[in-house]
Amino acid sequence: MPVALLALAVGAFGIGTTEFVMMGVLPEAAADFGVSIPAAGYLISGYALGVVVGAPLLTAVAMRLPRKTMLLSMMGLFTAGNVLFALSPNHELGVVFRFLAGLPHGAFFGAGAVVASSLVAKGDRAKAVSMMFMGLTLANVVGVPLGTLLGQQVGWRATFGVVAVIGLAALASIAKLVPHQGRPEVTSLRVELGAFRRPQVWLALAIVTFGLGGVFACLSYVTPMLTGITGYAPANVTLLLALAGLGMTLGNFLGGRLADRALMPGLYGAMLALGTILAVFTVTAQSKVGAAVTIFLVGVAGFMIAPMMQARIMEKAGGAPSMVSAAVQSAFNIANSIGAYLGGLVIAGGLGLVSPNWVGAMLAVLGLSLAAVSGGLDRREAAGTPEPAPALATAG
Repeated sequence: MPVALLALAVGAFGIGTTEFVMMGVLPEAAADFGVSIPAAGYLISGYALGVVVGAPLLTAVAMRLPRKTMLLSMMGLFTAGNVLFALSPNHELGVVFRFLAGLPHGAFFGAGAVVASSLVAKGDRAKAVSMMFMGLTLANVVGVPLGTLLGQQVGWRATFGVVAVIGLAALASIAKLVPHQGRPEVTSLRVELGAFRRPQVWLALAIVTFGLGGVFACLSYVTPMLTGITGYAPANVTLLLALAGLGMTLGNFLGGRLADRALMPGLYGAMLALGTILAVFTVTAQSKVGAAVTIFLVGVAGFMIAPMMQARIMEKAGGAPSMVSAAVQSAFNIANSIGAYLGGLVIAGGLGLVSPNWVGAMLAVLGLSLAAVSGGLDRREAAGTPEPAPALATAG
């Protein structure tokens, strides 16, 4: 694999760390700003909103830039956002700076996926994209646990200062290792937006939203479940989350390889496995060993889906991949919001701390159903619809 993929992975590592480590240092940030934990939660949702807004907006604004220039611009904005957040004087500005740091997230991954695909042969494109996303999954194994520990021992501002340093390392790596890409072949916003007229593109985004929404319904409430139901001490939960991150890393690796060989069968299998594992988690949550094994498998099945769907949507976008590739990241963060909201709803309704796993299982089944519809459209297109015979001319 080209060494340029390493530079993209470094950027993905920084982005993954800043996105998820906020959950680990939320109590420290809340205490520093003098706000409640629910109010501090806006630091998480502010970032997610930045991703949803920034993915299409910045992709559209920077569409005429060479993709290497776009990658450098997005990483520069990401680094600046994290520096400003680390220096935030109050909670309100902290939310604004988290939003700013989230803006380039989707556009970076969108451009990065296109660049990664262009560096390898056609049969290795999904594998190359998964190598970039490996940085995102490794962030959950290394970046988030270490960032949480640093925030607890030194302060949350130190955590985001380190994230900014990772951003600078990514800037240097991209500048040095990623070859010049030239201007994109398609520079028309109208052509890029035209890809959204394709039903398969919307189906792919819906699969991401609901299928991965099942993962977040579970993971958003896994800490209270593991402490309140399984009986783990709070200090051990960080290790279990790292175990989930290892599962994500393995799943991303497997998903990238399956996508190049048997994308749709692999997607059906991953969705079915995810729904089954989440349903089983309602039982294994009662056992420390069972819960540890299951949380690892949730990471594997859930993140097998990510590189498959990135490859799928780029394939269905045809010659206009930039906007839809970035839109996957918006869908990913909408999945995060939907999963967390529905999981919280069933807990608030008195159904217990394991109930979000049932919600996740049902969302995964919905994602599988949408994948089946998408596969059916593929078969219909492959079979072809005969064109109607031309009408005979009539004498006038």
